[in-house]
Amino acid sequence: MISYSFFMTEEFLHHVWKFKLFNQFELTTTTGEPLEILKAGEHNTDSGPDFFTAKIRIGETLWVGNIEVHIHSDDWQKHHHQNDTAYDNIILHVVHQNGKPLFRKSGEQIPTLVLKDRIDEKLYASYLRFKTSNDWIPCQKLISSVPRIIVNSTIDRLLLERLERKSEAIKNSLTLNKNNWEETFYQMLARNFGFKTNAEPFEILAKSLPSLILAKHKNNLIQIEALLLGQAGLLEEHYKDKYLQQLQNEYVFLQKKFKLKPMDKHLWKFLRLRPVNFPTIRIAQFAHLIYQSSHLFSKIIEAEKYTDIHKLMNAEVSDYWLTHYTFDKSSTKKSKALGTDAIHTIIINTIVPFLFVYGKANNDEKYTERALKFLEQTTGESNSIIAGWKQLEMSVKTAYSTQALLQLKNEYCNKKKCLNCPIGNYLLKNS
Repeated sequence: MISYSFFMTEEFLHHVWKFKLFNQFELTTTTGEPLEILKAGEHNTDSGPDFFTAKIRIGETLWVGNIEVHIHSDDWQKHHHQNDTAYDNIILHVVHQNGKPLFRKSGEQIPTLVLKDRIDEKLYASYLRFKTSNDWIPCQKLISSVPRIIVNSTIDRLLLERLERKSEAIKNSLTLNKNNWEETFYQMLARNFGFKTNAEPFEILAKSLPSLILAKHKNNLIQIEALLLGQAGLLEEHYKDKYLQQLQNEYVFLQKKFKLKPMDKHLWKFLRLRPVNFPTIRIAQFAHLIYQSSHLFSKIIEAEKYTDIHKLMNAEVSDYWLTHYTFDKSSTKKSKALGTDAIHTIIINTIVPFLFVYGKANNDEKYTERALKFLEQTTGESNSIIAGWKQLEMSVKTAYSTQALLQLKNEYCNKKKCLNCPIGNYLLKNS
């Protein structure tokens, strides 16, 4: 039935086999033996056979084993499967086009099923339309027809997928920090205080200044500011303001005491940033957060209410920064507390992933459930991707949805992995 075999992909054949989306009436192998598919098997996305532990019946014999799928039967030799013991127990070779018969090392012919004339043209045409689409998302013209239950289940699945992806960075950092949760949280929180522009410098700053050193001066905001701004390499100029001179003197003493080496100040970016987002202001906010909340991670773990998290993150700045954005340049007095949007960003990118990982690590669903609950209580992000979903009338009110939709756009729509997406899957099946 399919006249455009040249465009066939193994990805599509895997999908067709996995969901049995082909004509199964009077199935036979290439040698004419009756074939019945009892179980398609578990899809393998790593090396080795494409499907594990499938169950089929050929003639009167029941077979349990692995399935290999190719566009053309000759691909078996091209991929050198004949030299790989992992393919010795293949019970069926599924191909789109058949060529020469294949044989096991024992001399027995490997059963082969040809799908070429068993796949509906409309299904494959829909798949090709998705793959060649230039729309913002491949299914842009059809997504409104997808039942809400399918959309909601996709959101649930992709949110967890996104959290699992974010968890990897936390797990790697925990390993480097010898499973010290407080230190790891401190470093990750610092990174997210830099947001996108200064994330790397903020992380370098935190790693150069262990939280234990800051904890020794937790009751002295000037010393905490001195340590952070000094380690950031931002106290090396000659300043007129007495407050800055005081910070310099404090840092010189503390630097010698703890044998600290400041980072390169040129790593910090000020250009194209609103003054309220200058590294100086973010560091001042971070200093105040540490000053008002020692053992911050422990307090995050203990916080059961969303309002408690907001209170913990409500970082102000010291008096000097109320009238300054940078050194020696005064400005109109203005509150520079960490804004609501910034707090939401930190909740989404730091607090929620940490609660999720902590719950998993301690086998305690209380924390993983709390992480999801906090996302449901956080206003969704506002960016170009979310604006695109909003135009398609997708719900973007809470971070629970927007985080999932970011995962959907970046990992599925942009890569045109429609066959791996429940929404794309539904649209293909009902094409």
